[in-house]
Amino acid sequence: MATVIEQAKEQMGKSVEATKENFTGIRTGRANPALLNGLTVEYYGVPTPIKAVATIGVPEPRTLAVTPYDASQANAVEKAIRDSDLGVSPRREGSVIYATMPELTEERRKEYVKIAKTKAEEGKVAVRNIRRKAKETIDKSVKDGDLGEDDGDRQLKELDKITKQFTDELDSLLETKQKEIMEV
Repeated sequence: MATVIEQAKEQMGKSVEATKENFTGIRTGRANPALLNGLTVEYYGVPTPIKAVATIGVPEPRTLAVTPYDASQANAVEKAIRDSDLGVSPRREGSVIYATMPELTEERRKEYVKIAKTKAEEGKVAVRNIRRKAKETIDKSVKDGDLGEDDGDRQLKELDKITKQFTDELDSLLETKQKEIMEV
């Protein structure tokens, strides 16, 4: 029956990883290739993620260099970056597109902190939902007689312990991200 706990732990770990992934898309003062994750380019009539049609590098702390694999796609890539909500004006040198991240205003930083808090809360909700489902499974096993009450209580305590462990991890990730965003 420990498999319920193991499954819950694995799923909670995935929720934390998903939250980390969500955090990478939130801007800080530095350039990060993950900022372009949501952008798509019209590639021969098909919306395609930018990272599938170009390499993305970080030559300077606040600059992204995007080099399309197919030089004829440079205009489409430049347009996708310009039209995005990143607030950057890309410039082109040959087929390489440079996007310099503007300095963040205090107001914009606070908006990003709110977004980070929302993403962290979504992660916590996912962890708590996993806990609830695992608890229902354990309670049902105790009720059906497949598991003794003492074992059920022990597993519920273990479940609560790992739930707290994962929500604490999400809190510390949020704290780190907030510091990163507010850093001038």
